[in-house]
Amino acid sequence: MAPTVVRDGPFRLFFFSREEPRMHVHVAHPDGEAKFWLEPCVTLAGHAGLSQNELAAAEEVVLRHFQEIIDAWNKHFGR
Repeated sequence: MAPTVVRDGPFRLFFFSREEPRMHVHVAHPDGEAKFWLEPCVTLAGHAGLSQNELAAAEEVVLRHFQEIIDAWNKHFGR
């Protein structure tokens, strides 16, 4: 299961239900995907297919929706 948290322009932010306990979010884009750790701070964990400009835009989307992502994580995982 991969619930969508946010759609923002060409980006879809989501997380997998049974991946790992450390808080993170996946960012899908038509050209590729990235994963960002959310704690202790927003940090790129890895990516495939995205340009540096797309990665920067993806990080901006994560930062813009940070609290919404945290709230969705806590609701989904029962924190």
